[in-house]
Amino acid sequence: MTRILIRNGTVLDQRGERRADVLVDGGVVTAVAPDLSASADDDTAPLTVLDADGCIVSPGFVDLHVHLREPGREEAETIETGSRAAALGGFTAIVAMPNTEPPHDSLTTIEFVRAQARRAGLCEVAPAGCITLGRAGEHLAPLGELAAAGVHLFTDDGNGVQDPALMRRALEYARPLGIVLAQHCEVASLTKGAVMHEGSCCSHLGLPGWPAIAEELMVHRDIELSRLTGAPVHFLHLSTARSVQLVRAAKAEGLAVTAEAAPHHFTLTDELLRTFDATYKVNPPLRTPDDIAAIKAGLRDGTIDAIATDHAPHPPESKEAPLDQAPPGMLGLETALALAITELDLPIADVVAALSWKPAAIAGLDARHGRPVEVGEPANLAVFDPTATWTVVPARLASKSRNTPYAGRTLRGRVRHTVFGGDAVVIDGVAQR
Repeated sequence: MTRILIRNGTVLDQRGERRADVLVDGGVVTAVAPDLSASADDDTAPLTVLDADGCIVSPGFVDLHVHLREPGREEAETIETGSRAAALGGFTAIVAMPNTEPPHDSLTTIEFVRAQARRAGLCEVAPAGCITLGRAGEHLAPLGELAAAGVHLFTDDGNGVQDPALMRRALEYARPLGIVLAQHCEVASLTKGAVMHEGSCCSHLGLPGWPAIAEELMVHRDIELSRLTGAPVHFLHLSTARSVQLVRAAKAEGLAVTAEAAPHHFTLTDELLRTFDATYKVNPPLRTPDDIAAIKAGLRDGTIDAIATDHAPHPPESKEAPLDQAPPGMLGLETALALAITELDLPIADVVAALSWKPAAIAGLDARHGRPVEVGEPANLAVFDPTATWTVVPARLASKSRNTPYAGRTLRGRVRHTVFGGDAVVIDGVAQR
């Protein structure tokens, strides 16, 4: 770690906005004040100066929902390449989903993921544990053992826990353990063979449809299970208007529920599947303009707590398969901030909240990430220009895969620097390792 001076920026965190330089030393913020150049130069230790003119200096972003593919499918992504994409997107911490091979249902796999992330040194990777062994939905994973090892978020993402009795038991264990269960809301019997959203577009194309109620039934079920057990539930990648309404009503009652939305669910509609391009195939599927409007409204009023990418890389050959055979998923880490700024009618402070301190709290990472930019706090910071425009070019993204649905799109807002653990891991938009 070297000393870092972030100059000429506007600091924005949960305590407000102010013009200030930020000095970092030894992994922590040591000064926040206008014009720190003279005091920084007084020290003989090496100093890295990062220009933040026209930029926001905020707590680093936290992504609740990332598929890193390692172990098992390193041809699509590795922990190192995914972490690099995260750092370039301003993320200082990401939650790694457990649908790897083997899955995150043992300490061995959890420690492997952590070790690979430490080796890369680009951001913190917090592995999510499985709710059930092998994500098979039959027997609970060792929740207590994994929680004792520091795992905070548990999910069978990619699968919803279909058995309500098993989910109830998991929640009953979760409450005294102080962990959060995150649900992939999908009633599998209603989506078998489905390719895209069930609506006029899929009917016109003659493709099997994925009904909105397949998500909404499980959202309703788990709200009621949260009410019964008193345990918190986090809903992954909400995609329908009714799901948003259900969560809004649950929050109004004071129930312990939180929710996230992915950028593709507030920017893209099912009509894009008319091209039969599997780049637009995702789980849950792209929905309708009305659903997009509801997701945006949920982000505006706080019903949806966080923006999470559901970054899901796939090698080109798999996405070039026929639509009914291609796997679902899209890249998201490097475009999340820009899509939020470009597409959402939100103040920048609300965008940063949904990307930073709100998801940090849900993930149990708020002792280190999403912290106020103040003296003594950990130096995990994002510096971004909210007005910079850029065009998405898949070959220039850091991921090993190229399955972005935004190729050729011009977006507004880009990360200039990222500081993780007191190190400048991204400088002027270039990863430093």
